[in-house]
Amino acid sequence: MKSVALNEKFFEGAVSVEIVDGACKPWRLPHDRLRLFDNGHVGNAAVASGVRLRFATDAAEILLRVAPQPQLDAGPQKFDLTIEGELLATAILSAGQDEVRFSALPAGTKTVELWLPQHGLTVVRELLVEDGASVRLVPDERPKWITYGSSITHCSKAHSPARTWPATVARKHKLNLTSLGFGGQCHLDPMMGVLIRDLPADILSLKLGINTGGSLGARTFPFLAIGLVRILREKHPTTPVALISPIISPPREDTPQKSGQTLNDMRKQLADACQRLRDCGDANVHYFDGRELFGADLVENYLPDLLHPNGDGYEKLGANFSRVVMEKMLPEIRRR
Repeated sequence: MKSVALNEKFFEGAVSVEIVDGACKPWRLPHDRLRLFDNGHVGNAAVASGVRLRFATDAAEILLRVAPQPQLDAGPQKFDLTIEGELLATAILSAGQDEVRFSALPAGTKTVELWLPQHGLTVVRELLVEDGASVRLVPDERPKWITYGSSITHCSKAHSPARTWPATVARKHKLNLTSLGFGGQCHLDPMMGVLIRDLPADILSLKLGINTGGSLGARTFPFLAIGLVRILREKHPTTPVALISPIISPPREDTPQKSGQTLNDMRKQLADACQRLRDCGDANVHYFDGRELFGADLVENYLPDLLHPNGDGYEKLGANFSRVVMEKMLPEIRRR
């Protein structure tokens, strides 16, 4: 097999790519400005949720070499191969191994996306195809969607990387995804607003509230949400923005957290924040109740810890997000 010379242009869904001893380490933050972010953000950003290699090839077999991982609590890492959004194969990387192989690919030239694992760290050392096969970069001209949120957006417990709820939505609607889900770290940090502001985007979704019960009270939460949107508007003045409140979590619905906030309080405050923005002329910001995406009917079978969906639950969330949020937001993209 022959090696393909990789660079940052092969990576989609990454904010930056660090070259380490000739290998590529994707980041979901700018790796040259990590000191501007909380350490929790940095640790999460090194995990490649939503990141994939994208290229056109006529190869029938693809081999990806990566830095080996130790045994992970979340289980072995998985890599997905999709063509035109369709999931064709999943490869498992067991602890200590350093390569995954995809064989018997369809004949002819096709655009391939190799989705990197949504848990553990991934450093890509080498991409190989059989001798005589071609590989070329393919610009991704699909609408750019950035989604920001917590561990529920990161989806470490999804069945595989192309089956997180953001990936499920992006594949269904032919969107170019950047997933900024950071476990325990969705605290509406101003630097996250600056980061998202400076990225290209055709649609933005902000799934807010579940992490702020310990950090933001009634005085700060809704107005930091307003401030976050206003930061985005500096470079995205008319981009559709979805403000999404927490999905259901029965122990937190009506029980105050450290900040004194319940999830029901946050939903009312976020809906009010959205209305304040609209009253001041922002017609392209919309509020969605997270329980429409994942509600009481799904708790028993799909919310095992009463906070995070399981693998099937993330796919349910993705299907509902497509129906509730994207059916409203995508027509706005087409009208712009």
